[in-house]
Amino acid sequence: KIFMNTLKYLQSNEFLLDVDLWRLFANLEELNKMSLGFVSNFFEIVKEHVSNSESSMDFIFILRKYFQDDLCQTHQIYCLNYSSAVFYLENLRQREDFGIYLKWCEQNKLCKRLHLPDLLVAPLHRLTRYPLLLNNIWKRCTDEREKGFIWSVKEKVEKSIWDLEGKVKWLDNFQKFRQLHEVIIWPQVWDRDKRFFVPECLKQSLRENISENILSSTNRLLHEGRLTLAESTRLLDVYLFLFDDFLLITKIKRNKKKHGGSDTSSIPACPSLTPELQSLVREGGFCTVLDQPIPLDRLFLRNLDPLHVAVFSLRNAFLIQHENRYGQCIAVFLLQAQTETAKKTWMSQIETAISNSTKQHETKKRTIFCFPDESSGI
Repeated sequence: KIFMNTLKYLQSNEFLLDVDLWRLFANLEELNKMSLGFVSNFFEIVKEHVSNSESSMDFIFILRKYFQDDLCQTHQIYCLNYSSAVFYLENLRQREDFGIYLKWCEQNKLCKRLHLPDLLVAPLHRLTRYPLLLNNIWKRCTDEREKGFIWSVKEKVEKSIWDLEGKVKWLDNFQKFRQLHEVIIWPQVWDRDKRFFVPECLKQSLRENISENILSSTNRLLHEGRLTLAESTRLLDVYLFLFDDFLLITKIKRNKKKHGGSDTSSIPACPSLTPELQSLVREGGFCTVLDQPIPLDRLFLRNLDPLHVAVFSLRNAFLIQHENRYGQCIAVFLLQAQTETAKKTWMSQIETAISNSTKQHETKKRTIFCFPDESSGI
């Protein structure tokens, strides 16, 4: 309330008007009201029973009123907005005026030295404690009818939490892929290779073939990280994305200006990104696609023997070979990891992904060609 009411006061005096209250706090006021009502009514029954031992501790009415109506639903609305709120807060904290507001609120004694992120996560923890509360009530209940009702409420709350975890995971994944669309730059074919000449009048029609669509959130990202690509005259920092159906190799660009000249230094980093990509986003950097995506069924992985390691001073290195449908090698990438453990992890992840992709392809193939027996009447 300190952070929320202070922000409301500042906005009423025409400060921080561009800060979106809903994106930051969602339905926190409604959640506070609902939670406070539940706790107040709950303890009112306890106090009445303590003062008058003849009165029954009827929790059923309270449980039915709150858990069968809006308590879990109100929590779900807040929790689904939580990741977005943290993402939005990270962006706002870079501003000097918003930083002053945060610092002033944090000095309030009621905050007990907690920062806003510490307070925003509290309702998530509250929701997970409800099943424990209900379970304790169920254990001490003597009436079988009430016992059955409390158990059904506990199961409903647990299911609500399980459903919420799936939704939050989906939202985090969606948010991550949305930022990957911003970070990964797909150069046009005439920029990637100067041998290709395309008249200006045709470039626009070719641009309409958007490459970014293959990075939709339906593609599962299995592994990612920074490696070094050994070229003929230099070593190049690259960032690899291993999906369940292809491998993408990108060059790391740490420029302050994004492709096209727009300033990205103020873009917040999605919490679901790796620390390295978060750092790259904050610096205004990006990843430029080095070559076409390598389908896993066209990818061949080779380890380097000790002789090559000694002769060419290639430590923790392995080779990725891209072949076309005719078995011709069309690209080779000699990659080096920072450690031997990182190299083994990469090779294991790629080999597993290739194996799983092959199994899925064979299963799909058998399904297509497994027709049911024809009817004798045909």
